[in-house]
This record gives sequence, structure tokens and C-alpha cells, in this order.
Amino acid sequence: MSTNSNNTQQRGFLDRLFKLKENHTDVKTELAAGLTTFMTMAYILAVNPSILSAAGMDGTAVLIATCIASFIGTMLMGLLANLPFALSAGMGLNAFMAYTIVLGYGYSWQIALLAVFVEGLIFIVLSLTKVREAIFNAIPLPIKKAVSVGIGLFIAFIGLKNSGLVVDNESTLVAITNFTEDFNTAGICAVLALVGTIFTFILHAKNVRGSVLIGILATWVLGIICQLCGIYVPGEGYASLIPSFGMTDFTALGLTFGQCFNVDFSTVDIVNFIVIVFSFLFVDLFDTLGTLIGVSSRAGMLDENGRLPKIRPALLADAIATTAGAVLGTSTTTTFVESSAGVGAGGRTGLTAVTTAILFLLSIFLAPVFVAIPSFATAPALIVVGFMMFSSVTEIKFDAKSLTDAIPAYICIIAMPLFYSVSEGISLGIISYTVINLCCGKGKKVPPLIYVLTVLFILKYIFL
Repeated sequence: MSTNSNNTQQRGFLDRLFKLKENHTDVKTELAAGLTTFMTMAYILAVNPSILSAAGMDGTAVLIATCIASFIGTMLMGLLANLPFALSAGMGLNAFMAYTIVLGYGYSWQIALLAVFVEGLIFIVLSLTKVREAIFNAIPLPIKKAVSVGIGLFIAFIGLKNSGLVVDNESTLVAITNFTEDFNTAGICAVLALVGTIFTFILHAKNVRGSVLIGILATWVLGIICQLCGIYVPGEGYASLIPSFGMTDFTALGLTFGQCFNVDFSTVDIVNFIVIVFSFLFVDLFDTLGTLIGVSSRAGMLDENGRLPKIRPALLADAIATTAGAVLGTSTTTTFVESSAGVGAGGRTGLTAVTTAILFLLSIFLAPVFVAIPSFATAPALIVVGFMMFSSVTEIKFDAKSLTDAIPAYICIIAMPLFYSVSEGISLGIISYTVINLCCGKGKKVPPLIYVLTVLFILKYIFL
């Protein structure tokens, strides 16, 4: 009796804290959505250490730093903004740090982390002064809708690539994989991803709650069965699908913690350093804005003017996470497009984010288990959620009277998957929106801030 009473009190507390009824959701749905988001993001725990290790950083230290930074950012997102978005080390930004700044420009990883730290401080200031919020609100509604569609295609393409269904091809750039070649590794992974995708789509079509999460788990379990039967054979580049248990060396964090301040400034060219900081700034700013726009649009969180009411605390959480992540020892922490997986599973409040944050913290202790989630098992979730987000394309008007809106939206949509970047899609969408409307005599409907952004984007392509 007392146990039931305690459970009721806990649910009541969570309902008041996260306004569950107001957002038409419940504790069970939010917890499942948080788990779904985490599982689609868990690959970062394996990928980020791998990428930053190329820059000379300790892999275990990066793993711990990634987990803690993700926990801080996602927890703040849930508690400050009450939004179901999760944060972690941004893909693309980690590669930019490792392969461009360190290996390309020849700077140390400590200097790269300092650039991330400075970028985070700038973001905090911009967030507190409403600059980032003003940028979000100024973006025209058709572009915001296009961002949702573009992200849908983008994450679907990521899923296809991660699963091995799509491979590089010299003549056509990309192509479908040869299932029979290397069948016991790449081939069977692609088959499992395809089966998992179809299975998840069927569940979604039948309106099964938690279809995305069920699809991830079912695909992973099917992979484990294939390994036990000898159909899947672990080898070079293909790890065992059976999770192992072990503890993490927590002392490794000392190898990266605070190292962003351990910099020999005599080796730093101030002009190049400023360029590096603003490179991080541009990519992170518009990747974050693009993700917030796209996922919020998909969740129906934007108001009638296309604005996100809780945008400022969301941006502040993102900025604080970036700064904390740099001190801990990881690249820019940003809002993940995979948050859309949790939204697709029904997540609507900060309880989804808090659940994901706790799982990131726990993953420090059981990192080998979470890293064992294979990319082919999370690929179906990304592909199916991509479909959900793509449905926003029907909200863009393509009639003759709306072409000055529709054409920039189209450019924004196709740029994201083809250029493999959310920020590039937004850049080209805004530039084309300004130029087309100006040339068609509709310059007055372009907000002043969009003119400023257009100039900055053009300058970015010239100088960065």
C-alpha cells in the first residue's frame, strides 16, 4: 500500500516538475523516449574517442569527458528548458578539431580545446543577450519547415551510411552495398539493418508505441543471434555484438581535464586562433539552431509564428555544455539531431532529456556495454525518424505564388544530406532566400537580421 502511495507521489512530483499532462504525455512514455534517444546517440561513445585519439588525446579520457559533458548539457536542457533534446560531442565538429586544426594546421589538441572553450564563453554571452534567440526568431517559417525536412533526409542518410547499406562508389559517389561481399561482416550488418528498418516501419504503421526503441533492441538481439550461430563473425573493424562487462579507468580523465588552459601561447598565431574560434562558432551555432528548429517543428513545439518559446534556456544549456566539455577534454558539445528519435517515440518534456542524461552518466561505469550497441541496430531508428521529419514537407507551399519561399526551402533541404551538414543547408537556404526575394521585388519581407546573416554567410564562404 505504501509502495503504491510512494509511486503515486513520485509521478505527481514529476508531472508538476515537467508539466507532463500539459504536454499530453506521461512518465512511461518520457522514460522510453529518453532511452530511445540515448540508444541512437550511444555510438558517440565509441566514435568520439576514436576521432580525437587521432589528435593525440587519450581515448579513455575522451570517453569519460564525453559522458560527463553530455550529462551536464542534457540535464540542463531538461531542467532549464523542459525540452526533450539531448546533447553530446558534435559529429563533424570533432572531425574538424582532430583532422583540420590539429593534423591539418599543426596546432596541439590543447589549443584546439582552448578554442572550443572560448567559443563556449562567446555562446553563453550571446545566449544571455538574446542574440541567438533573435537569430532563431528571424529565420523565415518556410526555411524552418525546410530545416525539419532536410534534417530528416540527413539523419536517414547517416543511418544508411552507418549501417553499411550505402557505400562509396567511384563512378556514382554512393551506391547500395554488395550484400554477398564480406557477407559475415559488412554484408550481414547491412542485411540486419534492412530487416530492422522494415520491421520498425511495420511497427510504426501499426501505431505501436515505442516502435523505434523496439526496433533498435530487436535488431541488436537479432545480430547477437547471428553471431552465436556463426553468421556474423567479428573481425577487423567489426566488434563483438555481445556486450562485455568491465570498469573504466577513471584516473584517465586527468590526462585531458583542464588541459585547455595548459597552452604555450608563444606557438599561437592570434589571427589564425580567431579564425579557428569563429569556425567553431559558425558551425556550432547553426548546427544547434538547425537541430532545435527541425526537432521542435517535428514535435509541434513551435508557436504560430514559428518560434520556440523556451529557446533561450535551451541555447544556454548548449553553451554551458560546450564550455564544460572543453574543460573536461572533449570537442564542442551540441544538441543532437538524434533527439528526434526520442521525439518520434513520444518524448515531449525535459523528463526525456533527464532520462538520457542519467544514462550518459551511468555509461561511464558500463561503457563497454553501451559501446556494444552496433550502428546497424541504431540505423533503422534514424531512417524511420527521418521519414517522420520528412512529413513536414507538406507544410511548405509550392504553388506559383509561393516560389520565392519554396525555392530557398528546396535548396535548404537538398543541401543538408548532399553536403553532409545541417549548417550548410541553413547557410544556403538563407542566402538564396534573401537573393531570390530581393531580385523578385520582395525584399521588404526579408527581416533585417536575415540580411546581416546573408552577408556573414557569404563572407564565411570567402574567408573560412
